[in-house]
Amino acid sequence: MASKSAEQPNCIIGPGSVFEGKFRVVGSILIDGKFQGEIDTEGQLVVGKAGKVKTDIKAKKVTVSGILIGNIHATEEVQLSESGMVLGNIETPRLLVEEGVVTHGEVTITGQKSDDITKTIQDAFGKDAEDEIKVLLRQKKTAPARED
Repeated sequence: MASKSAEQPNCIIGPGSVFEGKFRVVGSILIDGKFQGEIDTEGQLVVGKAGKVKTDIKAKKVTVSGILIGNIHATEEVQLSESGMVLGNIETPRLLVEEGVVTHGEVTITGQKSDDITKTIQDAFGKDAEDEIKVLLRQKKTAPARED
C-alpha cells in the first residue's frame, strides 16, 4: 500500500539504522529502521515493513506497514497496510485499513469536517446529548467481556 500513494521521501532512516531524538523534516520521510523521539513534518511519514517507531506523529499523510507505538494525527489520510501495527490513537479525515492490521487505541475519523463534534451533537440532539453519549461510551469501556 505504501508505494501506491507515497511521495518520494527526501529523508530515509534505512534498515539497521537507529535514530533517537528530535527530527524536523521538510517534506516526506521513510522509516525502515528504528526511531524513538519526536518527528515534525508537514509532508508524509511512512513506517516501512522493517520500521519500528515510538513517537506521536503529526503529519499530512501517514502510512504504517511496520510497528508504531504512539498517536497519529494526520491532516489528510492514514493508511494501515496488512503488516502494520499501531498501538495508540488515530485521528484523521480519511482512514484506509487492509486486512491483517493490528491496532489498539481510539480512532477518530473527522471526514474532512472542521466542525466541533460537541457543537454538532448539541445542535442535532440538544444540550444534554453529549453527556449521554459520554456515559454510554464509559459503560462500553468498563463493561466486562461476555462469555458465550
